[in-house]
Amino acid sequence: MYILRCADDSYYVGSTWDLDGRLQQHQRGQGAKYTKTRLPVELAYYAEFESVSDAFAFEKRVQGWSRRKREMLIRNDLAALPGSGSRAKSRRPDA
Repeated sequence: MYILRCADDSYYVGSTWDLDGRLQQHQRGQGAKYTKTRLPVELAYYAEFESVSDAFAFEKRVQGWSRRKREMLIRNDLAALPGSGSRAKSRRPDA
């Protein structure tokens, strides 16, 4: 599961098996309709999961979150997130 910051300062949430490859697709305008018109994009956050179903479930959960809540996750401010008991191994791109 990953979060991209788009050129218009919006966020895109997705998931993939191959993060590097998927990021390259997004940068070429082939990743998603949403990001195609908001290039360039940068990786703001990613998390690894034990199973595909866990990753997809968390992706869908985060897609429903407000911008403020997504930014708490990006900042790794997990204590501030309600119900923060995630099984994800969180990673910040600059870590």
